[in-house]
Amino acid sequence: MTPPVIKAMSDIAVRLTVSPAPHWRSKRTVEKMMQYHLLALVPAILMAFNMFGLPALATVGIAGTAAVLTEAFMLKVQERDINVDNYTALYEGLLFAFLLPAGAPWWMVACGGALTIVLGRTVFGGFGSNPICAPLVAWAFCRLSWPAAMDIDANLAHFMINAPLDQLKFFGLDTLEQFNYTDLFLGKQLGGLGASQIIAVLAGGIFLIATGWVRVFIPAAFLVGVTVTASIFWMIDPEVYANPLFHLLTGSVIFGAFFLAPDVASSPVGVIPQVLFGLIAGTMVIIIRVYGIYPDGVPFAIMVANLLTPLLDRVRPKPFGGK
Repeated sequence: MTPPVIKAMSDIAVRLTVSPAPHWRSKRTVEKMMQYHLLALVPAILMAFNMFGLPALATVGIAGTAAVLTEAFMLKVQERDINVDNYTALYEGLLFAFLLPAGAPWWMVACGGALTIVLGRTVFGGFGSNPICAPLVAWAFCRLSWPAAMDIDANLAHFMINAPLDQLKFFGLDTLEQFNYTDLFLGKQLGGLGASQIIAVLAGGIFLIATGWVRVFIPAAFLVGVTVTASIFWMIDPEVYANPLFHLLTGSVIFGAFFLAPDVASSPVGVIPQVLFGLIAGTMVIIIRVYGIYPDGVPFAIMVANLLTPLLDRVRPKPFGGK
């Protein structure tokens, strides 16, 4: 009979084999995360349709379709598994569409949706490897290449009002009397599909935080950065600079805070880095709006903050007992 000690050690290789970390299991998957994020965009899509009609749905549909088809093509070229059913390409295509005005030229929408995948993701290695929020890369390319086609007032010229930030930038603070803060909050303003539907985007962002798919640190710090910086300028000269509430309710501030800035690939991981990231991005929004040539500074502000992510991730609390 084999001695008990030897018998116990006979399967030692099996019993001591462990898998790579982490060793805990979770039901959180990329597919499920994207499903929740897409669900959070539904109220804004419905409000955009109510405000702008079929052109809003056409913009969303073209951008999403172009992104998905481009992702499938790029994965095929790279001889990788075609996993567009995880909804990541669709989601980022919709984020790009939300940065555009309803009625934007279809060819530019399709081009931007494709560039979201090619320039925003594929060149960096695919989903999860992009150092900058992918839809913002495509938006910046289109904004610099075809500024006339991206112009909000030109695409929505049949409306009797102007985009609030364009009005402030080109005509001054005295011309903002036509805008009511309640109307701005309820989406009765011109802007990108995700910029003008404030109440719906805010509801979607709160939904993501409540369900645990977005941590509160970046959105909260982003909004604090916008509010504090705008308040400083407003207190310096309230006859020249708009008050912080106007800045919060116009442009892509709410959309950027909850959907663009917390991008999982291009934002920091730790709590302190996330707070710093949000504060930097929020501060940059107002600085660009005040001193820059672009009325809405949200996309460029978040892109600048994305470039600082590797440095911010190095900001960590000192270990207990460390020197």
